Amino acid sequence: MSGDENPASKPTPVQDVQGDGRWMSLHHRFVADSKDKEPEVVFIGDSLVQLMHQCEIWRELFSPLHALNFGIGGDSTQHVLWRLENGELEHIRPKGLLPRGQHPNPLREKNRRVNELVRAALAGHPRAHFLDADPGFVHSDGTISHHDMYDYLHLSRLGYTPVCRALHSLLLRLLTQDQGQGGAPLPEPSP
Repeated sequence: MSGDENPASKPTPVQDVQGDGRWMSLHHRFVADSKDKEPEVVFIGDSLVQLMHQCEIWRELFSPLHALNFGIGGDSTQHVLWRLENGELEHIRPKGLLPRGQHPNPLREKNRRVNELVRAALAGHPRAHFLDADPGFVHSDGTISHHDMYDYLHLSRLGYTPVCRALHSLLLRLLTQDQGQGGAPLPEPSP
C-alpha cells in the first residue's frame, strides 16, 4: 500500500481478535436477510445504526417501511465496504456521518470533511441523497449536548428523534416518487 492510500478505502473484514465469530455471523445473517426480505430501506453502518434499531422511533418510523438494520458496532468504513462487496446488498434494490465529541475537535472536523466529499460525490447521482444532521446537534458555541449524545459519540433516545424524523421525511418523499414511477405502494404507518 502506498503512503498516500487511505486504509479506509480498502474493503477489509474485521479481524476476529476475540475468536467468537460474532462479526462474521452478523454479516451472514444480513446476507440471508437480504435474500429473504423485500425492504424499502436498508440502513448500513456502525453502532449508530445498530443502536437505532433499539429505539421506539425505529418501530414508529422505519418498521412500517420494512426497513432492515445492518449496523454492527465497531465497524469502520473499510468493514462496511467489505460487507457491501460481499453480498449484503446483492439481492436488494436500495433507494453520512454525524458529528462527534462535546467540543470542536479534529475527528469532528474529519467527519465534516468526509460529509463534504460524500455530498460532492453524490451531486452527479440523482437517486442518491445526503442528509446533513450536524446543524441539529452542534450548538452555536460549537458544543454538543450530552442529552443528544450521551457519550458525545452515540445518540441518545432524544438524539435519534430529530435525525430519524428528518430521515423518515426524506425517505417518504423518495418512496412516494418511486411509487409514482411504478414502484410498490407505501406501507401504512404504524399507529
